[in-house]
Amino acid sequence: MNSDLQNPIEFLKGVGPQKGALLNKEIAVFTFSDLLHHYPFRHEDRTKFYTISEINQFNTFIQLKGSIVSKKVIGEGRKKRLTCMLQDNTGKIELVWFKGVDWVAKKIAIGKIYVVFGRPTLFGSTYNIAHPEIEPVNTKTAEGPALMPVYSLTEKLKNKFLDSKAITKLNLALLKNCYQYINDPLPVSVIKNYGLISKREALKYLHAPRSLVEIEKAKYRIKFEEFFYIQLKLIRSKKIRLVKNSGVALTNTSLLTTFYNEHLPFDLTGAQKRVTKEIYKDFKSGFQMNRLLQGDVGSGKTIVAFISILIAVSSGYQTALMAPTEILATQHFHGLDAFAQRIGIKIALLTGSTKKSERKKLAQELESGSLNLLVGTHALIEDTVVFKALGLAIVDEQHKFGVAQRAKLWKKNKNFYPHILVMTATPIPRTLAMSLYGDLEISTIDELPKGRKPIITMHKYDSHRLRVNGLIKQQVEEGRQIYIVYPLIEGSEKLDLKDLHDGYESMRRAFPEYHISIVHGKMKPADKEFEMQRFVKGETQIMVATTVIEVGVNVPNASFMVIENAERFGLAQLHQLRGRVGRGADQSYCVLMSSFKLSKDGKIRLETMVRSTDGFEIADVDLKLRGPGDVSGTQQSGLAGLKMADITQDGAILEQARAAAKELLEKDPHLADPEHNKLLNYLLQQKTGQLKWEQIS
Repeated sequence: MNSDLQNPIEFLKGVGPQKGALLNKEIAVFTFSDLLHHYPFRHEDRTKFYTISEINQFNTFIQLKGSIVSKKVIGEGRKKRLTCMLQDNTGKIELVWFKGVDWVAKKIAIGKIYVVFGRPTLFGSTYNIAHPEIEPVNTKTAEGPALMPVYSLTEKLKNKFLDSKAITKLNLALLKNCYQYINDPLPVSVIKNYGLISKREALKYLHAPRSLVEIEKAKYRIKFEEFFYIQLKLIRSKKIRLVKNSGVALTNTSLLTTFYNEHLPFDLTGAQKRVTKEIYKDFKSGFQMNRLLQGDVGSGKTIVAFISILIAVSSGYQTALMAPTEILATQHFHGLDAFAQRIGIKIALLTGSTKKSERKKLAQELESGSLNLLVGTHALIEDTVVFKALGLAIVDEQHKFGVAQRAKLWKKNKNFYPHILVMTATPIPRTLAMSLYGDLEISTIDELPKGRKPIITMHKYDSHRLRVNGLIKQQVEEGRQIYIVYPLIEGSEKLDLKDLHDGYESMRRAFPEYHISIVHGKMKPADKEFEMQRFVKGETQIMVATTVIEVGVNVPNASFMVIENAERFGLAQLHQLRGRVGRGADQSYCVLMSSFKLSKDGKIRLETMVRSTDGFEIADVDLKLRGPGDVSGTQQSGLAGLKMADITQDGAILEQARAAAKELLEKDPHLADPEHNKLLNYLLQQKTGQLKWEQIS
């Protein structure tokens, strides 16, 4: 953008210091350019006039023309309001104002003809319009676009008369005076090859459209460029990482061959074999691997991780596996220890509960290189944990860790970066994966082991409690075990939710003949582990727990789960919890309990869980409900550039933008071509300084 468009917004005619400060604070508009890039979220059709007799309950916003036949100010102070009666040749409708009463009253004259725009509301048996836009027809009111832009604004702005109409007027002035200064960062070749309009036209069509076709062309252009810039950064970042971060080659498969031929307890699925080949290809390449391994709950990611560990150890390097909780880290340790002993590799566990004397011994074994695999929690990233040569770092349930935490594990070696494998059992929709993880290689295990039966999921209300208890009794009598999951440890006065302790007592009263465990996050690790082991050994039939069991707990005999207040959980969490059952050969069940009071989103979540056990379908619904920002557990900076584009709706545009970015970088990886000067300058001007998590998985 030319310097004229970088002028402070307060210097725009009609703004001034006071309104300028408000625009800065409320919608982050600091310059002329910022205002042009504050896009409308919809457009209202001002070409059609309704008659008053045509108004019905299905109208959203309507435009009327008529004369004011009465005007009255009623009440005083906060209860003060202005009512005017608008009449056309088919009837009358009341217009009401509760704010700016005196100012509006002065503006309106009885007998004059006005154009009125607003949302009709049924009040009793008659319609009225609260706070409509109103202008006399003999002025140049309709000089603005027929398809009026509607902007996202705050009440403070509207109170200072900076409504959508005022913003449109300011943008029209900008387009008139600064049109020639609007530069286009996109290369001409991209614009031509993908049938895009220019940036100037796009801004003009958004703020002053003459037709719906112009609006659609403008939206396509803006969405394309937003995706294009993100993809360009991700793909360039990946290329730079591959050049800068040359990795150690891991090529020795002797331990793997022995394990595969002599100790593998089951046949790998086709998906597991495919993913293993993808990882081995990275290991051999001489470049640092940066791979995301995603697979549904129970799809067999852990065995793929162990196979990767064997290749690294065979090649003379140490490995680390970091999990988000002590329960999961301990379970990984016990699960892998049996394999490790058979194959002759040394494994150890490090968590917050590890004693000082054990830590000292571990430190010596790590530094000498005699310890091959260290499994643990956040304790692995402490500065005192020093590896001789860490060749592979695996992070399980990576979204549970912060970027800085993962970075510490990544920087454990002085001379080279370890290969990185991050795993998640929360499937990531393709469009989100391309936007957030576009620079990572992605492996997907999309096949469950043979013999697994889909979990039958039911939605029951609190009134069905006795029936659900009957199902629990039936399962226990058949030799199965039960999870009961609660959202809270203790009751809350503010939230009308079932709590763990109350639930525990209810279970004891309902099933006095059964042994019951209780597990929650506030317990000491030793107590938690004791209760978990009782359940694993079958000493208790029912486990009452919070979401501490969400990740990783593996009890094949547990075939029945009840989730209390299921409407309070997100889809991803419900899917994770449900994955704790169905891990054996028996038919498993999940009962989602809720009250009758369900929000629209709550109903969709529960209906989705009952209908589907496909993690990718569930992730897609979750993405649509929650938006992209929070799906992976934290707001992602990779999507900060999306003002108009929506990865839940615009997947096809994202695909095209990614293809365009790839084509451009293949021809000109350093953007050195003169045609790409504007693009390079634009990218350099964007905000930087954030920790680049694409470099650290």
